[in-house]
Amino acid sequence: MASHRKPRQRPLSGGPVRTTAATLALAGAATATAFEGTSQADPRPTPAQVKSEVDRLYQEAEAATEQYNGAKEQADEAERALTGLREETARKTDQLNTARSALGTLAASQYRSGSLGTAVQLALASDPQEYLSQAAFIARAGDRNAAGITTVRRRLDEVGKLREQASGRLADLRSRQRELASHKAVIEEKLTAAKNMLARLTAEERAAYEAGASGGSATAPAGTAGSAASAGSTPPPPSDGSRAARAVAFAYSAIGKPYVWGATGPGSFDCSGLTQAAWRSAGVSLPRTTYTQINAGRRVSRDQLAPGDLVFFYSGVTHVGLYIGNGQMIHAPRPGSTVRLAPIDSMPWAGASRPA
Repeated sequence: MASHRKPRQRPLSGGPVRTTAATLALAGAATATAFEGTSQADPRPTPAQVKSEVDRLYQEAEAATEQYNGAKEQADEAERALTGLREETARKTDQLNTARSALGTLAASQYRSGSLGTAVQLALASDPQEYLSQAAFIARAGDRNAAGITTVRRRLDEVGKLREQASGRLADLRSRQRELASHKAVIEEKLTAAKNMLARLTAEERAAYEAGASGGSATAPAGTAGSAASAGSTPPPPSDGSRAARAVAFAYSAIGKPYVWGATGPGSFDCSGLTQAAWRSAGVSLPRTTYTQINAGRRVSRDQLAPGDLVFFYSGVTHVGLYIGNGQMIHAPRPGSTVRLAPIDSMPWAGASRPA
């Protein structure tokens, strides 16, 4: 039981002055440790670390942009279909009202003559669809209003089906709109994070990043070497009048225009928006996104590339440019940059396709 005895109290030695001093010393050490930990936890990143992180954020933003582009294309299609269904429903409703009006005129005539036939019953019904569903009277109606009743029933069925289809399209549209909002939030989050990372650099470091981040030249003239176009001199736009030549000429004319995510021209572009607009100028319709454009034409190997081919990059096929020859392309690199020339070996290769 000795273990449960109250421990003996020893008097404090040194008095309150020594105790206070020890407490302050401990507090000071803790504070110093805390500041030291904070400093170690958040060191100033090197320019190379910033570049690596910003490049990653821009690549993720571009992947989200392509998902946004795909969702927007589907949302636009759903909206067009919904508009068409609503217009068709309005036309069918007008036809239904015309048929009911004609049937009502016939019913009124029957009523005045003292005959309360099926036509007047239908005309006076509060819910014509329910009346028609419950009454199998078409086979029994041998009088001249049978054709009118059949017409009303057909119109009611048509309007009902169209309204059901429109309801489904509306649900699809709202789903696509939610998907758009989600992708937009991701894009803006990534771009804000990249902007904050770049803000940690000095002005000189930011300028160096901007100069080298796009892997090419924004202003290299035709027939001269681009600043990063190590593959060879920049070829002039082809002039053979082919579709590929017209697409390349369009891309040349877009050099210097700003990258804006989701943009398809004419004043700004994202990567797939530029290639889509270039080939559209040549009379060829391409789908909207990188991951659908790569399947829009015939696949070609890297050693078979010709001007006008689409060249794709990264494992998720999230970036595309337009090949112009001599190992170079024109592309819209990323937010904050402009449409420019770049070597195709400046990014991880994913494949190539030839639209026409």
